Amino acid sequence: MIISWGTFGHEHINHAAVFALPPSMRTFFYNHIDFITQESTVPDLRKYTLNDKSENPRHFIDIENYGPIDSIPRSDEAVKKKFDEKFLSKNGTLPWYMQRMMDKLTKAFKEKRKTEILFLAADLGHYIGDAYMPLHTTSNYDGQETNQKGIHSFWEAHLPELFGKGYSYNVDDAIYIEDLREEIWKIIISSHQLIDTLLITEKKLREIYPSDKVYLQDTGGLVLKNKFNQPIHSQEYAKQYHMLLNGMVEKQLLKAIKTTANFWYTAWVNAGKPDLTTLDPAKLSKDNENSLKSDIKLFKQGKLKDLESEKEF
Repeated sequence: MIISWGTFGHEHINHAAVFALPPSMRTFFYNHIDFITQESTVPDLRKYTLNDKSENPRHFIDIENYGPIDSIPRSDEAVKKKFDEKFLSKNGTLPWYMQRMMDKLTKAFKEKRKTEILFLAADLGHYIGDAYMPLHTTSNYDGQETNQKGIHSFWEAHLPELFGKGYSYNVDDAIYIEDLREEIWKIIISSHQLIDTLLITEKKLREIYPSDKVYLQDTGGLVLKNKFNQPIHSQEYAKQYHMLLNGMVEKQLLKAIKTTANFWYTAWVNAGKPDLTTLDPAKLSKDNENSLKSDIKLFKQGKLKDLESEKEF
C-alpha cells in the first residue's frame, strides 16, 4: 500500500496553505483549519480503506503511456474522446480531475455552500500534493521497473516524517492563476522531469552503501517493515539520500502548499469573491482572532504548530 505524501505531508500542505490566503478568505479557512488539515488524507482513505475503484485513477498519471507529452489532450472532454474509460482508469486522470475539482469548488463558493467548500478545498489540496510527487506521474511509480521497489513511500512519506520538522513552511501570498489548465500541466510536467534524478540518486547511493546498512534490522538480522509491509530504510541511509536530493522533497512540498493556496484563491475569485464572513457565527471568528495572529507569526517564521500527525513509520 502506498499513501501519497503520508499523513505528515498532506496535513502540512493543507494546514500551511491556509496562512497564504488573503485576509478575506483566511479567517473562514482558519475557523475550520482542523477539518481542512485532517480531511487532507480522506482521498487516500476512499482509495484504500473503502476500496473505492473510481478513486484510484484520480491520484496519478502514467505519462509515458499517453504518448508524447505535447500530444496529450489538455481538456477533460478531449481526453475522453481520444481514450476509452478502461485506458483512463488504468493510466490515471490526475490533471483532468484537478480541473474538475476546481470547477466544483468554484461553484460551491459561488453558491456559498459552506460544507462543500470545506470538503472540496481539502480534497483539492490532496490532489495538488499528489501532482507534486514525481512518482505520481510515471508508470515506474514504485521503482519496480528499476529494481527500486519501495522508493515511493520512502521518498514521499518516510523522508518528510524524518526531516519535515526542519523544513521552512513559509510561502508567498496566494496569487490568481489566469490559465488553470496550463498551470496544472506545468506542474505535472515539472514533476515528471524530476523522476530520473530521484531514481538515479538512490541507485548510485545504494551501489556504494553497505548492503546491511540500507534497511533497519532486528537483533536477528531480519529487515523491519512498516505498517504497509514495506522495508524501513535506516535513518542514516535516509539522511544520506535526503541530502543528495539537495532539498527536492522540501521544495516540492512548499510548491504544493503555495499552489493549494493559489487554487483556493483562484476558485474564490472566479466565483465572484463571495463574502465568507457570513458563513460562520461572528463569535467564532472573534474567538479565533488571537490564535490566528499567533499562528500567522509562526508561519512567517517558517514554522507550524505541532500537528501531532500519526506516525507513518
